[in-house]
Amino acid sequence: MATINYYTPEGLQKLKDELQELKVKGRAKAAEDLREARDKGDLSENAEYDAAKDAQGLLELKISKLEEVLGNARVIDETNMDFSKVLIMSKVKLK
Repeated sequence: MATINYYTPEGLQKLKDELQELKVKGRAKAAEDLREARDKGDLSENAEYDAAKDAQGLLELKISKLEEVLGNARVIDETNMDFSKVLIMSKVKLK
Protein backbone atom coordinates (compact mmCIF):
# COMPACT_ATOMS: atom_id res chain seq x y z
CA MET A 1 0.00 0.00 0.00
CA ALA A 2 1.29 3.42 -0.92
CA THR A 3 2.15 5.97 1.71
CA ILE A 4 0.27 9.25 1.59
CA ASN A 5 2.57 12.26 1.82
CA TYR A 6 1.37 15.71 2.89
CA TYR A 7 2.76 18.88 1.33
CA THR A 8 2.19 22.59 1.39
CA PRO A 9 0.98 23.99 -1.93
CA GLU A 10 4.47 25.42 -2.51
CA GLY A 11 6.17 22.10 -1.74
CA LEU A 12 3.87 20.22 -4.07
CA GLN A 13 4.50 22.73 -6.86
CA LYS A 14 8.25 22.36 -6.34
CA LEU A 15 7.97 18.58 -6.82
CA LYS A 16 5.85 19.05 -9.95
CA ASP A 17 8.40 21.49 -11.37
CA GLU A 18 11.25 19.06 -10.64
CA LEU A 19 9.36 16.24 -12.35
CA GLN A 20 8.66 18.38 -15.40
CA GLU A 21 12.30 19.42 -15.64
CA LEU A 22 13.47 15.81 -15.42
CA LYS A 23 11.01 14.75 -18.10
CA VAL A 24 11.89 17.52 -20.53
CA LYS A 25 15.50 18.52 -19.94
CA GLY A 26 16.74 15.34 -18.25
CA ARG A 27 15.41 13.01 -20.92
CA ALA A 28 16.72 15.26 -23.70
CA LYS A 29 20.19 15.29 -22.14
CA ALA A 30 20.14 11.51 -21.63
CA ALA A 31 19.14 10.99 -25.27
CA GLU A 32 21.91 13.32 -26.44
CA ASP A 33 24.48 11.49 -24.27
CA LEU A 34 23.36 8.16 -25.76
CA ARG A 35 23.53 9.56 -29.27
CA GLU A 36 27.07 10.85 -28.73
CA ALA A 37 28.22 7.55 -27.21
CA ARG A 38 26.61 5.55 -30.02
CA ASP A 39 28.43 7.65 -32.61
CA LYS A 40 31.79 6.67 -31.11
CA GLY A 41 31.70 3.20 -32.61
CA ASP A 42 31.31 -0.40 -31.47
CA LEU A 43 28.65 -0.63 -28.76
CA SER A 44 29.86 -3.97 -27.37
CA GLU A 45 33.02 -2.43 -25.90
CA ASN A 46 31.88 1.16 -25.46
CA ALA A 47 32.06 2.05 -21.76
CA GLU A 48 30.70 5.52 -22.43
CA TYR A 49 27.58 3.99 -24.00
CA ASP A 50 27.10 1.68 -20.99
CA ALA A 51 27.46 4.64 -18.63
CA ALA A 52 24.93 6.66 -20.64
CA LYS A 53 22.46 3.75 -20.55
CA ASP A 54 22.93 3.44 -16.78
CA ALA A 55 22.39 7.18 -16.33
CA GLN A 56 19.24 6.98 -18.44
CA GLY A 57 17.97 4.10 -16.30
CA LEU A 58 18.60 6.05 -13.10
CA LEU A 59 16.81 9.08 -14.57
CA GLU A 60 13.76 6.99 -15.46
CA LEU A 61 13.78 5.46 -11.97
CA LYS A 62 13.84 8.92 -10.39
CA ILE A 63 10.99 10.06 -12.66
CA SER A 64 8.87 7.04 -11.74
CA LYS A 65 9.54 7.56 -8.01
CA LEU A 66 8.54 11.23 -8.26
CA GLU A 67 5.38 10.27 -10.16
CA GLU A 68 4.55 7.78 -7.41
CA VAL A 69 5.14 10.40 -4.69
CA LEU A 70 2.98 12.93 -6.55
CA GLY A 71 0.29 10.32 -7.07
CA ASN A 72 0.04 9.86 -3.31
CA ALA A 73 0.53 13.52 -2.39
CA ARG A 74 -2.06 15.51 -0.51
CA VAL A 75 -2.08 19.25 0.07
CA ILE A 76 -2.43 20.37 3.67
CA ASP A 77 -5.55 22.49 4.06
CA GLU A 78 -4.77 25.05 6.76
CA THR A 79 -8.38 26.29 6.94
CA ASN A 80 -9.60 23.11 8.64
CA MET A 81 -6.80 22.86 11.19
CA ASP A 82 -7.41 23.06 14.93
CA PHE A 83 -4.96 25.64 16.29
CA SER A 84 -5.74 24.88 19.94
CA LYS A 85 -2.98 22.25 19.92
CA VAL A 86 0.31 21.68 18.13
CA LEU A 87 -0.15 19.95 14.78
CA ILE A 88 1.53 19.82 11.41
CA MET A 89 2.15 23.33 10.08
CA SER A 90 1.95 24.81 13.59
CA LYS A 91 4.42 27.50 14.60
CA VAL A 92 5.21 27.50 18.29
CA LYS A 93 7.06 30.12 20.33
CA LEU A 94 8.51 29.06 23.66
CA LYS A 95 8.94 31.61 26.43
